[in-house]
Amino acid sequence: MFHKNRIEAHYRRIAAKKKFAPTGGGREKDYPNDEDDPDLLVPAIPEDTPHIPYEPLKRSDEEVLQRSREYYELMAKRRTVRRFSTEPIPQEVLDNIIKTAGTSPSGAHTEPWTFVVVQDQETKTAIRNIVEEEEELNYSKRMSRQWVTDLKPFATKPTKPYLTDAPALILIFRQTHSWRQDGRKKMHYYSEISVAIAAGILLAAIQYCGLVALTSTPLNCNSRLRDLLSRPGNERLELLFPVGRPHSEATVPDVQRKPLEEIIVRV
Repeated sequence: MFHKNRIEAHYRRIAAKKKFAPTGGGREKDYPNDEDDPDLLVPAIPEDTPHIPYEPLKRSDEEVLQRSREYYELMAKRRTVRRFSTEPIPQEVLDNIIKTAGTSPSGAHTEPWTFVVVQDQETKTAIRNIVEEEEELNYSKRMSRQWVTDLKPFATKPTKPYLTDAPALILIFRQTHSWRQDGRKKMHYYSEISVAIAAGILLAAIQYCGLVALTSTPLNCNSRLRDLLSRPGNERLELLFPVGRPHSEATVPDVQRKPLEEIIVRV
């Protein structure tokens, strides 16, 4: 009974603090750490989670080799596109590529990601306005001259028409932590790496189904876009992907990727 009372009291303290915690762009407050009380330490998922036999895909060496070649050829055609067709994307396609990204590994299976899919034109316009306002400042004041110079071959500008032309925008928010069902804070481990891996899988899924994307990191837009999209204070905007089909007149820089021998070290 004493142990139960201690836990309930702990929850009440957290609930009281959470009541005043910011849910928008404000800074998260510090909450009691369960490590201060070993009796309250429990895994984020049940400790008795069963382990089941793994059933791998069984393929011959020849099949493995052929599939590796085919997949490379597919991904080698992936390019960053900045001019999109306005043709809509079926909702199920968007759902499937998000589900695919959600298969990504994560630290202690915390899955620290939120994928916000924006198709509403008014909201896309609001996002574009925010990004372009910040980009004007980024290009003129915040970014180094070398950075701006390095972007010239790609013809990037503070204006971002693709944010309203692309039929869908996918914004990936990283959860710095979350909350358990019992009200306690749930720690997230390696959240940056976990979200980065999920983003890579998302790009691969986009390429696999025949769509294109632009990988963007809206500089200094986190709090404004978080508020616009009603995301809580424990989430940080990491990436924004316009997704769709390429415009019929889309072009890409004629750049080459590093050859294998420059990116691999065999030991």
